[in-house]
Amino acid sequence: MIEDKKNVVLIVDDETANIIAMTNILSTDYDVFAAKNGADAIELANEHLPDVILLDVLMPEMDGYEVISTLKSMEKTKSIPVIFITGLDNIEAERKGLGLGAADYIPKPFNPDIVKLRVENQVKLVNHIRTLEERDELERQLKLIKELEAGLIAAKEQAEHHRELAEHSSRAKSEFLARMSHEMLTPMNAITGMLQIVKLKNIPNDIDDYIGEITKASNHLLNLINGVLDISGTEYGVFKLAHEEFNFVAMITNVIQTAQYNASQKKQGLVSFIDAKIPEKLRGDEMRLQQVIGNLLANAVKFSPDGSDIRFDARMLSNENNKVTLRFEVQDSGIGISEEQQKGLFTIFEQVDGSITRKHGGIGIGLALSKRIVELMGGTITLESDLDKGAKFTFTCVFECV
Repeated sequence: MIEDKKNVVLIVDDETANIIAMTNILSTDYDVFAAKNGADAIELANEHLPDVILLDVLMPEMDGYEVISTLKSMEKTKSIPVIFITGLDNIEAERKGLGLGAADYIPKPFNPDIVKLRVENQVKLVNHIRTLEERDELERQLKLIKELEAGLIAAKEQAEHHRELAEHSSRAKSEFLARMSHEMLTPMNAITGMLQIVKLKNIPNDIDDYIGEITKASNHLLNLINGVLDISGTEYGVFKLAHEEFNFVAMITNVIQTAQYNASQKKQGLVSFIDAKIPEKLRGDEMRLQQVIGNLLANAVKFSPDGSDIRFDARMLSNENNKVTLRFEVQDSGIGISEEQQKGLFTIFEQVDGSITRKHGGIGIGLALSKRIVELMGGTITLESDLDKGAKFTFTCVFECV
């Protein structure tokens, strides 16, 4: 069992005999320290913070009145009760001491029982006050804990509420995405389908030109709708890649032919290299690969000046464990992209400059979507470019061999 800590008493008297006598009286019940002058008394009081000070009034250099005045002026010691020990037997001396803050008096010559009782009374009072302070502090801490618990409960409830709202919002957005996909694509497919039927009929040339423009605009709008739906799908985790066998050679031939036609409208040249080591048949998402390559080539045509050249390169990097890694490069001689502008290039809805949208069109989702597709295919996409010096996009992806 741990023994309770003793209270501390400081005895201040310039007479050694008095210090010894009072120490003998009190040392059984208290830890006792002693000082023979005022300066040492003040130092010990600040060091040990005694519960009671027994202070002689008449001392050389610094008397008891000066000592108690100093102690009561100091924050650390002002609350310590002081019992004056004095041989002065007059009302004026007692009034002065009490006026300076003394708690009690013990006359000289002192009686051991009186010394014990008067010290004991002050110690009881000190311990009672300390108990009240500790109880108040404990209650304050308990109140703080309850407030923190209430705050944590409220925060948890609020977090749960926000989670439920987020889940509801996510479900609502997914449902909206599905509805929008149906509502937007159905009429667009009907329009493009009917235009194809009309083009098969014998119609005047001028009407045919009009239909061509309508077809071009419809296809452009359809591509924008598909792009928005795709980027929304990646945002909400519903974007998935197909895993089907496809003819790589036929796919890449179709992409290049489309790009060559678009380039020819601006009198641009498209130089391509297709690595003969790439297997003809692969397994993966043909449409998404075609989408990425087509987007990069379309950007190259769009941002390159009339009469310039564009290069396309497709190579096999490795063919191991029935998996082939391909690398594609698209290099143009267009407006280029500064280092600062490249920071947000693959961010959804970002374009390097607002004026580009006005001049060249687009809503800033092509490269962001291409990056996400490439990453889903196990690859990366990078850019090398300087302003006014063209750009080179390089990306890799992995497919299964058939």
